Amino acid sequence: MVRKESAAGVIGRMREGQELTGHISRILKKYPLIVLDGAFATELERQGFSIRDELWSAVALYENPELVKAVHRSYLEAGADIIGSASYQATVPGFMKKGFTEKEAEELLKRSVRLVQEARDEFLSSPLCENRPVPLVAASVGPYGAYLADGSEYRGHYGVSEKELADFHRERLSVLLSQGPDILACETVPSLEEAEVIVSVLHEWPDAPAWISFSCRDEKYTCGGDLIARCAAVLDKEKQVEAIGVNCTDPRYVEALIGEIRKETDKPVAVYPNRGEVWDAVNKKWTGSPVSYGDYVEKWQKSGASLIGGCCRTTPEDIRGIAKFRAALLTEKNK
Repeated sequence: MVRKESAAGVIGRMREGQELTGHISRILKKYPLIVLDGAFATELERQGFSIRDELWSAVALYENPELVKAVHRSYLEAGADIIGSASYQATVPGFMKKGFTEKEAEELLKRSVRLVQEARDEFLSSPLCENRPVPLVAASVGPYGAYLADGSEYRGHYGVSEKELADFHRERLSVLLSQGPDILACETVPSLEEAEVIVSVLHEWPDAPAWISFSCRDEKYTCGGDLIARCAAVLDKEKQVEAIGVNCTDPRYVEALIGEIRKETDKPVAVYPNRGEVWDAVNKKWTGSPVSYGDYVEKWQKSGASLIGGCCRTTPEDIRGIAKFRAALLTEKNK
């Protein structure tokens, strides 16, 4: 039996402001795989909440925060070790466009982290948290294109300067980090340029850990046209980047992408692709056919991924399958 770290101890240290860096490596010393959560926005939609808005899932932060927490809880119960906040498409200027004041917008961003923390803290009293890591809270940081809500997070060419990108990310990072998340999930990043901007801003909080995950168009290139191997080589030098990966990508490309990343880094590799469908940003709908997600998980783990979850259109059932796979690995390891 793997001994569970004291939940009270973890939460107590967070509230005292003690830094908790190295989460991922620490968990991987005890467990062969970290289970990430799955889709947030499309899970809201599956439960009847409309996300047809420029703010996408962030609308739920002010319209139905209890549903936000319920979705987080569903992934915890499914076996996820890390839960991402509902802040992927949430920004201060985005909320202000909806009529919120700057202070109210910042409070909604803060709420995104607190809702995950509340869901996690409530879950810790459940017997379902036995024999698994104490779940971590990840503050989701989407790319600039997510704020634009025009599909450009799948292209990466925004027509703005590096300074504008840095200012955009700095404001949001400052608000999110003020709430003490365990790690930042900088995800669906389409280009190395934006990843480097995010990391340069992150240096202003030198104790804040993060993972960087790219959206990719095929087995070698990010959506912005950078070689994923080149991205891994650059980020390998960054101490604050605890893992490098891909998300919101066709699962059929992921095994090869893992191999490309592993060529350039020994950092843990995170993968959480979608179910194989493609988002039509013009008509606001998913096209194509989903794949059988569970068929890929073992391949990804054997190829070198150590954090596995799901992105768009994945469900708690998909995450439950990954957790069962991890349990089987643990059983085999402890024989």
